[in-house]
Formats: sequence, structure tokens, C-alpha cells
Amino acid sequence: QVQLVESGGGLAQAGGSLRPSCAASGFTFSAFPMSWARQTPGKGLEWVSGIYNDGRDTYYADSVKGRFTISRDNAKNTLYLQMNNLRPEDTALYYCTKVRAGGVVSKIEDYAYWGRGTQVTVSS
Repeated sequence: QVQLVESGGGLAQAGGSLRPSCAASGFTFSAFPMSWARQTPGKGLEWVSGIYNDGRDTYYADSVKGRFTISRDNAKNTLYLQMNNLRPEDTALYYCTKVRAGGVVSKIEDYAYWGRGTQVTVSS
């Protein structure tokens, strides 16, 4: 069955960096777009970034553009999110998601599977 297991979150100071990753199994990783989404009590669920199958096409929410970089290693079945210049408002539970075939990485309704999330906390 499909499994998405996030790791690499944690505590960082404002201006610092973290690199969450997502180990995928149970499906042909290279055949599907993938995305990161995040959830906070105040803002709810928010799309963060997405990447298409071969990794060449990447997209970012305006709130993280220029600070976050999404990437994937199809040989290792792993998705990454390099987070630089972190801000307190980046504090959230970050989810790795598998986008349905033919789906749009920025549309939450196109996410077919979700991991359990990894917590990122940024202190000011």
C-alpha cells in the first residue's frame, strides 16, 4: 500500500534552515507528481510547493518562493523540501502528498495520499 513517511522537521531559529524529507513506497514514485502542504491552527491547510514527475517543473506558494526548494530523487523514492531563511510564520505541520495522476500540484483536492506530517517550529 502507499506509504509516505516524513522526517527532518524540528526546531529552528528565525533565519535558519531545515530539510524535511519524505520516503515513499508502495507505488511507482517516478510516475507521480508530489507536493508539500502545511497546516497551522490559525491558517488551516495550505499548499507549499509541488514538483512534477521528472523533477524539472517545480512550483511554490508566494509565501515561500525564494526561500524553499523542492526536489526529488526518483532513484531513492524520496521527496525533499529545503527550507532556508525560516520565519516564525513557517511554523506548521508539514505533509508530504502524492498527487493523483494528471493532477495539479497546487490543488489540494488532487492529493490522493498524505503522510502523517513532520512538525516544523521556528522561534523568533
